[in-house]
Amino acid sequence: MTADHPAFDAIVLAGGAARRLGGVDKAAVTVGGRPLLERVLDACRDAARTIVVGPPRPTRRPVHWVREDPPGGGPLAALAAGAVHATAPLVAVLATDLPFLTPDTARTLIGALPPAADGVLFQDSEGRDQPLTAVYRTAALRAALGALPATRHAPLRTLLPALDLHRLAGASTTFDCDTWAEIATARDRIKEHGTVLDEWIAAAATELDIEPGEHRTVLLDAARDVAHAVARPAAPLTTFLIGYAAAKHGITPAEAARRVTALAARWEAEKDSGKDSGEDSGKTPGGEAVRQRRDQDGQGQEGKEASAGTSSGGPESKEGHPA
Repeated sequence: MTADHPAFDAIVLAGGAARRLGGVDKAAVTVGGRPLLERVLDACRDAARTIVVGPPRPTRRPVHWVREDPPGGGPLAALAAGAVHATAPLVAVLATDLPFLTPDTARTLIGALPPAADGVLFQDSEGRDQPLTAVYRTAALRAALGALPATRHAPLRTLLPALDLHRLAGASTTFDCDTWAEIATARDRIKEHGTVLDEWIAAAATELDIEPGEHRTVLLDAARDVAHAVARPAAPLTTFLIGYAAAKHGITPAEAARRVTALAARWEAEKDSGKDSGEDSGKTPGGEAVRQRRDQDGQGQEGKEASAGTSSGGPESKEGHPA
């Protein structure tokens, strides 16, 4: 982590009885093809150490397993058990049934933590505190837990009055899955148009044990540029070629994508010059040309095809009107 986002540990509570789910292992229930626990652990990727409180299970990411005393003693007892093992100055505390957490969740909380506060937590859309979607100062959390008369089977809300907390309102990441109806809602939500691509890439990267990191955006941009400048079916094959070239020649996927984007720009420029060879195409060199055109016409390939269908037969401008 940087100076703006100091080092932190993560505590994930994964030992609930899941009575409203019929007693199944909630952490193993899948949303988007990934177990709930794995989704939360992926959101903890920036943590120096991830402590999971609950019965040990196989996980893709390395974690430190602990168990509350007694097992099943409730979330406050679980939090107390996890806090003993935290060593970083800050600790993110997360529940295992939050399918929409991302690495940005902890970053946002840490960035919003006032210097004098003991912690910062999200509130749900109805203004209720969510102490299991929060970041605490480790020393303050331990002191507050130690001052409680008991943690076994005690309500989690009894902890909050002992801490000076900052609150962030209305976070969608606080959606939790306590019932099968809520799990069905979560499964439907990740398949919506605005989220399905990112969800699929994250799931595929997890399955392939890779970290897409910064290359993901570069590859998506390249695929979109190729779809616009060349043809839609060219986009998936192009991303394959980018990966193949990166492996064969030892270049980064980002560099391979930049080369392809520049090629797509040249391809598009030739198309434009063929339409109207008597005028300057107005293109800038490289990948920026494709992005500028896409931003200006706002239509993509569909708009160009629709414009062609309504043309009177003459050459057309970017807006689809006769030039």
